[in-house]
Amino acid sequence: MTDAEEFVVAVRRADVARLAGTSPAVVSYVLNGGPRGVAPATKARVLAAVEQLGYRPNGIARSLRMNRTMTLGLVVPDTANPFFAELARAIEEAAFATGYTLLIGNAAEDDERQTSYVRTFLARRVDGLFLVPAHGPARVLPELQRSRVPWVALDRQSPGGAAPAVVTDNRAGARQATEHLLAHGRKRIACISGPEDVVPANLRVAGWRDALAAAGVRTSEMAVWHGEFGRRAGYRGARELLSGGDYDGVFVASDEQAFGALRALQQRGIRCPQDVAIASFDGIAAAAYSTPALTTMAQPFAELGRTAMNRLLAQFDGTSADTTTSVVPTSLVARGSCGCPDPPGGDADETPAAGDSRAAGETPAAGGSRAAGDSRAAGDSRVGDGIRVGDGIRAGHDGNESGGGSA
Repeated sequence: MTDAEEFVVAVRRADVARLAGTSPAVVSYVLNGGPRGVAPATKARVLAAVEQLGYRPNGIARSLRMNRTMTLGLVVPDTANPFFAELARAIEEAAFATGYTLLIGNAAEDDERQTSYVRTFLARRVDGLFLVPAHGPARVLPELQRSRVPWVALDRQSPGGAAPAVVTDNRAGARQATEHLLAHGRKRIACISGPEDVVPANLRVAGWRDALAAAGVRTSEMAVWHGEFGRRAGYRGARELLSGGDYDGVFVASDEQAFGALRALQQRGIRCPQDVAIASFDGIAAAAYSTPALTTMAQPFAELGRTAMNRLLAQFDGTSADTTTSVVPTSLVARGSCGCPDPPGGDADETPAAGDSRAAGETPAAGGSRAAGDSRAAGDSRVGDGIRVGDGIRAGHDGNESGGGSA
């Protein structure tokens, strides 16, 4: 040993108790919030001793005593997709607020990799799981059921209602977006959507068809293009659709695809929205910063995160057998790509839209304006600039019809 070397001495709970003039049991009550109450003066001495000694509880030992690791797992299809990144952030915020640490796995749109992550999280004894199925959780479902670990399906329902699910109303949202294009006088509206084996993509196509049929448009004459949820696919889809038909509007099933579609229009010298109007789906933050900014059906990420966390916590005491689907409504954010006024981006202040019931002086979320009827929870500001149109999409829509999600 040299003089420069230091000895690291582990601080024990008994050391904290000795310095605070109390017992190790009382230290435990203070650090764990119970089960017995502690006098304020004693609690203050314990916390001061913890700070002075730099005491850190042994997480492994604590997990063994509590039979809880205070960790949760989340598996998403693609972490490079901004929709899943924002959804993961919302889940992490909800988990952190309740004292849990979130582990995230990227399935990379591969069922085998998805299964591998689920097995890894189960082996690490996570207290619960969130799963956004890559294509369908059928392969991993038996293992989840045998493990008895509580889990929640996100973005789409689990097969046979095996677990609670939290989804957005994809069909109603797609219909509203298409109706908004129709209200702008567009009559020939094509559709770019996601893979045909992904339920949310099909539900959004169904909503697009619903709106056209209700307006008396023959859907058989309007083209739909399926591809991956991504910018490259949106670019290819727009090029192919516009090469083979005369359209004045496009409903695009994800913001990421819509970015690619905007690029394809620009390269062909087609103006948006003057020649072709676009409305999309998801409401990711980047949608406020394209040119023109995207009109989009915004998914309320914070609400999705809180709802999913509550559905998971309800299972922890072993008494909840509720496997129903929570359907969260989307809301239309109107921007320049459809023909609505294109608000400034960034942190620019804007005048609230007519009918906005916010208190005078309240700052619009992310520089945008919300119209009356916006049911978004306070503090969920990731949608970005735009005018919220509260057209009354109903929560509680039939879960079998709306059990999907996104990109």
